[in-house]
Amino acid sequence: MTKGALEGYRVLVTRATLQADKLVAAIEGAGGEAIRFPVIRITGRKPDDVESAFAASHSPDIVIFVSRNAVDHGLAAVRRCGALLAAVGPATTAAIEAQGFEVDIIPAGGFDSEHLLEHPLLQDVGGRNITIVRGESGRELIAETLRRRGAIVSYLPVYRLHLNNLPAAQIARLDQAWRDGGIDCVTVMSVETLENLLKILPQTSIDKLRQTPLVAPGDRVIQTALELLPGIPVTTAPGPRAADMVSALIDSRHSGQD
Repeated sequence: MTKGALEGYRVLVTRATLQADKLVAAIEGAGGEAIRFPVIRITGRKPDDVESAFAASHSPDIVIFVSRNAVDHGLAAVRRCGALLAAVGPATTAAIEAQGFEVDIIPAGGFDSEHLLEHPLLQDVGGRNITIVRGESGRELIAETLRRRGAIVSYLPVYRLHLNNLPAAQIARLDQAWRDGGIDCVTVMSVETLENLLKILPQTSIDKLRQTPLVAPGDRVIQTALELLPGIPVTTAPGPRAADMVSALIDSRHSGQD
């Protein structure tokens, strides 16, 4: 039971503005205070451009969505192609299902590229056309692995991640809050988010960040945090959904009180 479990706990939420709503609501539902600090801004390609790019590519046997943003900006273009649909994790799966489609390939026991690539339907893919729906850049692991297995892989870029140009006054308020002990924990959802956070923060805040518990989903994000901020206290969430993150925030809070 989470009600009241984060009472008085101040959590920095670094997700893009719209994507942060569920996490903010979950933190507040558990009694915590969510402090929005969106370090990433997401812009989708024009739908006509996405549809044209998809129409010009090979007709896919499998379409892989790497994120919820990929679904939001790319599902409409591929909805009639008849391909098997794959999702990298539960949030992406839920986004596809919310639009009335069935997901055929879901990773078992994880929510990242590595676990997705273990799925039986992605093993014997020689000669099959696979489209990966993603942002304009990202990890190459899925494409490289599937090409080694003989697949013909193409990308359908449908959105772009930008470093958010936050007002100087907002950054200064956060810096002051941190120096006053007003930040108890930080949530980071991706490596890109962490990298952007470090680009935006002044050095005084980075010094505080090194000592502040950080909660993130996925070993890759945690490993990057430990490499960029050696010694930072970290907790791995069991998944990227809001409930998973709140569960990890509660664990992090309790571990800090031991």
